[in-house]
Formats: sequence, C-alpha cells, structure tokens
Amino acid sequence: MASPRRRLFLAGCAALTLAVLVVAAIAVVRHDPVGGDTPRPPVGVPQDRPGPVLLIPGYGGERAGLLVLASRLSAAGRQVHVLTLPGRGEGDLHLQAMTLDRAVRAAMAGGAPSVDVVGYSAGGVVARLWAREDGGAARARRIVTLGSPHHGTDLAELGALLGAKACPVACRQLRPGSALLARLAAGDETPAGPRWTSIWTRDDRVVTPPGSARLSGALDIAVQQVCRHRVVAHGQLPVDPVVTGLVLRSVGVGPPRALRPGDCVRLARLGSGHP
Repeated sequence: MASPRRRLFLAGCAALTLAVLVVAAIAVVRHDPVGGDTPRPPVGVPQDRPGPVLLIPGYGGERAGLLVLASRLSAAGRQVHVLTLPGRGEGDLHLQAMTLDRAVRAAMAGGAPSVDVVGYSAGGVVARLWAREDGGAARARRIVTLGSPHHGTDLAELGALLGAKACPVACRQLRPGSALLARLAAGDETPAGPRWTSIWTRDDRVVTPPGSARLSGALDIAVQQVCRHRVVAHGQLPVDPVVTGLVLRSVGVGPPRALRPGDCVRLARLGSGHP
C-alpha cells in the first residue's frame, strides 16, 4: 500500500494531467475552423476577377506621380484609387497601413471581390505591413512594390543621425535593421495569398543600396533586366512607361511572369497606351 505522502503525490499528478487535457480540449474547440466562432480566413482570392487597384504613395505622401500611373491604369479599364496618407506620409507606417485597410474595406463593402495593391517606395512597406498584420493577404489578389526599401535605406540611417526633426517616425522605421523591418523580414517576407511582384531600378539613389528593393518570394524585376540601358531614377518609377507596362502586366488577369530584354519595346508601348 502506498504511503500517505505518495498517495498525495499521485493525486496531484492526476489533477495536473486532467487540467492539461481540459485546457487542450478548450483550445481545440476555439480553433476548430469548422465549428469554432472564429473560422480561419481562406488563403488567397480568385485570380481571374480583378478588383480595384489601390495606389499607396511613398514617404512624404506625394501623389502627383501616382496620379499619372492611375490615369494609365484607368485608361486600361481598371478602377483606381490613390490613397492620401496621414501626416504627409511621414508618420508611423502602422497608421498608414490602417488607412490602406479602411480603403480596402470600403472597396469590398461596395462589392469588390478583392483588391490589387501597388505601393511606391515606402508605400510598398506599408502594403507588406497590411498584408502581414491586418489580414490583407486574404483580401489582396496582387501586391506590387515599386522601388521599396524592404530592407531599409542608408538615407534613413543618415537622417536619423541628424535627429528626430530631420528624420520623423517613418524615416526611423525605414532604417536598415529597424524593429519594424526586422519583424517583416522574420519568416516569410511575402505571406501566402496574393501574387507578389517587386519592381525596382538599379539607378535608385533614394533607396540605397537599390537591391534593398528585392523581396524574397516575389517576382523580382529590375528595370534594367528588361531594358538594359534605360535610366530610371527613384522618382521616375511611377511615371516611366516601361515601369507602367510592368505594373499593368503585374495586375493583369494572367499570372505575373519573368520578362526578357526583347520585351522592352513592347512594355514601353503598353505603358504609353500604344500596345
């Protein structure tokens, strides 16, 4: 016969085991995608039903270049909306992602099956924040980034040395190795669901080094891969005809695909409205 101390020990183990089983059962019920109150959202949206295109400005919130791109997308038959960012695009990128989320919710409340998102410069980082932290990956069909500092830019590092007045919140968040960028780089840089494309230029002097615009898991296209001698500065990305042609291809019905130098003239004509 077990001693009183041993019987007490065995009873405690049994109680602990029962408690663990109860907690595990509750967890299963809460996360059951069939019978739970909060089913997991589906991954991905239909690729053959394009919704509206939402354009996100970069740091500083300037919309002029994106309005040119929006005009060309509209001429191609797409519904387009250029976001106006809070705080002139210099505030917390999380707040900018909330602005994008509100625009997406409004579009889908109006009957859109999904959205295509194009983020210019820092706007591409905003798109990634939204996709990863606000459930955007389940509502976006395509996400395209244009010259986005996915891994930071040396200009932001330099600005941070000059103090908060010279480098507001968004600037500091775009420093290489910032907490925000490190979190986005952890795990999958391109959450499953949308098809991702990163378009950038080797002539970039704002996103430095230019290769910071590369995005793991995305179709990666440097303008000079397609048009070897084409000079495209950072600020020209939203208005350059070749880049516009690349955006049109990226948000089309067919899947984004790698391009060759022979596609240069064809893309320029497409971006100019002369396919």
